[in-house]
Amino acid sequence: MLIDMALFLSAAVLFVPLFRRLGLGAVLGYVAAGIVIGPAGFGFITEVEKILRFAEYGIILLLFIIGLELQPSRLWSMRRAVFGFGALQVGASTALLAAGALALGYEARAAVVAGFGLAMSSTALVLQMLSERRELTTRHGRMAFAILLFQDLSVIPFLALVPLLASGLPTHHDGHGWLTAAKTLAVFAAVVLGGRYAVRPVMRRVAAAQTPELFTAAALLIVIGTALAMEAVGLSMSLGAFLAGVLLSESEYRHELQADIEPFKGLLLGLFFMAVGMSADLHALIAEPLQILALVLGLMLIKAAVLWLLARLAGLSGDAPSALAASLWQGGEFAFVLLSAAVSAEVLDATLSARLVLVVVLSMILTPPLFSLHVKLRQRREARPFDTIDTEPRQVLIIGFGPFAQIVARLLRVKGITYTVLDKDSEQVDFVRQFGNQVFYGDASRLDLLRAAHAEKAEFMVLAIPEVEASLHVAEVVRRNFPQLRIFAVAINRNHALRLMDLGVHEVIRRSYFSSLVMARKLLVDMGDTEESANHAIELFRRHDEQLLRRQHELPHEDGLKLAQTAREAEQELQQLFASDQADREARRA
Repeated sequence: MLIDMALFLSAAVLFVPLFRRLGLGAVLGYVAAGIVIGPAGFGFITEVEKILRFAEYGIILLLFIIGLELQPSRLWSMRRAVFGFGALQVGASTALLAAGALALGYEARAAVVAGFGLAMSSTALVLQMLSERRELTTRHGRMAFAILLFQDLSVIPFLALVPLLASGLPTHHDGHGWLTAAKTLAVFAAVVLGGRYAVRPVMRRVAAAQTPELFTAAALLIVIGTALAMEAVGLSMSLGAFLAGVLLSESEYRHELQADIEPFKGLLLGLFFMAVGMSADLHALIAEPLQILALVLGLMLIKAAVLWLLARLAGLSGDAPSALAASLWQGGEFAFVLLSAAVSAEVLDATLSARLVLVVVLSMILTPPLFSLHVKLRQRREARPFDTIDTEPRQVLIIGFGPFAQIVARLLRVKGITYTVLDKDSEQVDFVRQFGNQVFYGDASRLDLLRAAHAEKAEFMVLAIPEVEASLHVAEVVRRNFPQLRIFAVAINRNHALRLMDLGVHEVIRRSYFSSLVMARKLLVDMGDTEESANHAIELFRRHDEQLLRRQHELPHEDGLKLAQTAREAEQELQQLFASDQADREARRA
């Protein structure tokens, strides 16, 4: 066992950094490592099925964490994407792939199972791939997550239907069906009630013990215990883990549970992808290369076409539909589970199952490099030319139209104040236009676009670009060419604020500063402070912090030691100021 562990770790340490450096992603690195040390490579590891079975716990932990991040209220808000577009993707892909299997001569039962299994995409691969590129929050990333979530949910009932497709089922009723249904409902009820009423008190006591490893053990016990309970009644362990995560998603221990589970999930997912690489039967690929590659190409093209059409139906534009297709067009890990169940139920023969497994593995191997190529092409070409700005001069110019600037714009609108908006994120422009906003797609650091937006006739500018360097570049261009513009800039942190002040920006608002003060005031009141006292404390802190910001602005920003020393001195001053103020207030009351 230790030798095998050393092999796995060595292969991961060697291949994953190499593939990340090549821009191919960690997932493909794990798969390549599995191919090299598996039966198709040097043959160091031969018992692939046992490893794959154990590594599936990585999928279970992944679905638990997905459940933790998916509060029921959020699931309800996503119902259209999950149960609408997710169902359409699974249904359309299954029908087309099953029709293709029938055309190739497979019998109906095998075609249906193969079609549904191949319609599934790889949750682990796609989420990790999008997360590495920070695309989970994009429109195509959110839609991909919704479709994957429905796929994960739909696997459960289909697994229960696979035995019904087998021939020779008994026609008489002996009561076992009712007993199984009763057991299933009992387990569901136990998980739901336990997650809502029993787990939280237990976790509270475990946390009170202040033993970190005990809390980690309790977290793993929740996941594994729920998964085993589901498996005991013939349901998917992944469903149990997902359900446990959803039930704990609104608990006070959500973040700590996620932090404890994350390292185990990462290691087991890496082992799972290595096992996927080991399971690739490259000998079949060598024997029938054209047939296998044709099946892989057919699978990816059919799924890509369905996904692209769904994205267009959902209102995605620009590169978003092709990005969604390029991320979800592979087969997934649940295909291995479904195909294995179908072979056990004698719905599929082992030879056909092995061929389909190879097709899924190859599609998973091809997805990361093809998606990387899509990203590079998307970055190299401009999705569309900048808009022609044909508006009349306005009093206010807004640069960047994220949530912060949208609130400012709404207030200006109700006050009857006119404004012009520029944003260089084409997806964001298309999205906010759906709500009736007039936004121009363009880069505000370009002088010609600023002049087209009549910046020389505007009086004020709201600079709300979240990227620090882009924000500073726009501020520099505006201050140099349009000195009459009074700039109100949003800073994401203190250093950003100091650099904006260096450029002579008139007003700098730190993004989370005032919202933090509002929360602190409410917290003080809820802890027993009076409204007057809380307001006074917040105002005292605010004035002192603004003075500190001006003092730090006079220092060299690259001198971190001086800035840190100033911050420590200011903290002592603040404590003395509060103590002196408290003494004065008590003296006045006396």
